[in-house]
Amino acid sequence: MFSFFKKKKIICHIKLNGIIGNVGKFKQGIDFSGQEQIIEKAFSLKKAKCVAISINSPGGSPVQSHLIYSFIRYHANKNNKKVIIFAEDVAASGGYLIACAGDEIYANSSSIIGSIGVIYSSFGFTELIKKIGIQRRVHTAGKNKSTLDPFLEEKSEDIERLKKIQLDLHQDFINVVEQSRGEKLQKKDIELFSGEFWSGQKAKQLGLIDGIGNANDILREKFGEDIVIKNFEKSKGWLSKKLSSSNDHLDQLANILDERSIWQRYGL
Repeated sequence: MFSFFKKKKIICHIKLNGIIGNVGKFKQGIDFSGQEQIIEKAFSLKKAKCVAISINSPGGSPVQSHLIYSFIRYHANKNNKKVIIFAEDVAASGGYLIACAGDEIYANSSSIIGSIGVIYSSFGFTELIKKIGIQRRVHTAGKNKSTLDPFLEEKSEDIERLKKIQLDLHQDFINVVEQSRGEKLQKKDIELFSGEFWSGQKAKQLGLIDGIGNANDILREKFGEDIVIKNFEKSKGWLSKKLSSSNDHLDQLANILDERSIWQRYGL
């Protein structure tokens, strides 16, 4: 007879969707400055049983990924809150790095998980500018200032220098995964840190995630049917809405191509 007065269990739910970092001229992806207040608010709700985070991201900036990961862990420890991560279509590269902030990680069986690696991509236009009769004129203070200029021939020393930086970034990523997943990782039969990615079902077998399921089902299974899920998500400001509806079709096309090229690495 007193069930009417029973307090609801509150779960804070943060949604992270898109490329990590700034993409395109006007398009804003997931970045630390945009998520800082949202993360603080979600973790500061004392009545919340835990903080759930849904991620749908193919990655992007390693720095922004690491900043968000560290900030989540800081507030989880400070507020003694459990973090449960839910991967949607994809949690790859920087998206998976952020997922490692979770005490538990869940995904759909068809989600794309992993891509623990570092990538740099560019174009070379040296032959093109020769054909159309353009000369490239570059003046620098510092012999390595024009490293990997797409309008100049590649130098082996530039590539070697880039590789060393990539190895440092890759090791940082590996350290985060190993610290987060620990003995859950199954490294015997497969190279987990090669940049390869897997389905959610395979990722579970490899120890990259803890189980298969979506946020609503898992949270109700853990905390009961009477939970209240309070969503926290970045909203678009007036200016960004105005810019996103710009009539400049070239800018819109550039934004779309920027984003699609990253998503399509994972067949999405």
